Amino acid sequence: MANKTNLGIGAVIIVLIAAYFGIDLQEQQNPSNQSLGNLKPQTEILAKTEHQKEPIESKSVISPTQNDDEKIQRAFQQQKSDIQVQSSGRVKAVLRDDNNGSRHQKFILELGHGQTVLVAHNIDLSPRLDGLEKGEIVQFYGEYEYSDQGGVIHWTHHDPQKNHANGWLKYKGRTYQ
Repeated sequence: MANKTNLGIGAVIIVLIAAYFGIDLQEQQNPSNQSLGNLKPQTEILAKTEHQKEPIESKSVISPTQNDDEKIQRAFQQQKSDIQVQSSGRVKAVLRDDNNGSRHQKFILELGHGQTVLVAHNIDLSPRLDGLEKGEIVQFYGEYEYSDQGGVIHWTHHDPQKNHANGWLKYKGRTYQ
């Protein structure tokens, strides 16, 4: 009888400890303490939960997304170009538009591993990202071109001639193509 009582008490203690650690783990999950490499899923969660009243489990919201940061880093190190990539970064600087020839909105993104890339987004073929500010997150799918300053991402729009993969930018829940 004493063994059953001890087992019951032990089980209650284990449940209490598990509950304590479960609550503690939830308190430790603070988005401001996580790295940029983890920001893309957070951005998706924030965009999807913005209008909802109840908190949601992140596992049920996050769908697998492509992160080509390592591919971009290798292309930079090997000085390669014409590589289709998808990732996200934090806006480090918003530059003046390039109005020579096709007009391009230009800004610099810092990727999760620290490398920076220039985004040259054709605003003759796609809408501009209005209100873009330093520190915000932008997702992209486009073509990487080597430059000694980190590289350039372009073709972030549809191709009217249908000869090139359609690229895009995602910003504040809207896709620009």
